[in-house]
Amino acid sequence: MKLLVIEDESDALELLQTYFEAIGHEVVTATNGVDALTRFKQATPDIVLLDVMLPRLDGWSVLEAIRAQSQVPVIFLTACDSTDDAIKGLSLGGDDYLTKPFEPRELEARMTAVLRRLQTPPPPEEVRVGNLHIDDRTKTVDWNGDQIHLAPKEFELLKLLAADPGRVLSDKEIIHHLWPPDSAATANDVKQYIHLLRNKIEPNLQCPSLILTVKGFGYRLAA
Repeated sequence: MKLLVIEDESDALELLQTYFEAIGHEVVTATNGVDALTRFKQATPDIVLLDVMLPRLDGWSVLEAIRAQSQVPVIFLTACDSTDDAIKGLSLGGDDYLTKPFEPRELEARMTAVLRRLQTPPPPEEVRVGNLHIDDRTKTVDWNGDQIHLAPKEFELLKLLAADPGRVLSDKEIIHHLWPPDSAATANDVKQYIHLLRNKIEPNLQCPSLILTVKGFGYRLAA
């Protein structure tokens, strides 16, 4: 990869450059915010490592200028360790926030995680499983040629199950995907929505053939 390291502390800059060049990356450096934007345009890096406290133009402003032209991954490296600073960095469009001091190996791992996350393809807009057709663009569901009208949570639940037919999803996984982090949702809420969904798509509620319960583990969509 080509890295742009924007850091005004010479020892930290030398450490990062030496480490990442040693493992095969190309490293471009800048020691102030103004030069950083020039280097960014010239180098078109694959990832940016950005200090906050920089001469001439601070890291916040550098990130805003980068985001006006690119969605390249940016990881903040800074001594500013307050929660407010971390929130600000991520809100402005940073992909991660690492406070000093840190080990280069940890930074390398975070870079790998950021790139893996950003390179994960978006979920398909249409899913077909047998006679089931889910269109995420129009929020419609066809089952055996008939359109099924689902409430938003029912639709999201069906889409989640259909994303990987045959895979068992636990109550906790379903809650994680369908409810906000501060929700008080429980396994009973999941069970209720499974029941509502089955009412609309299962031909025989006494013997479900599409949405199956795997006792003690969770639910899966018949592949």
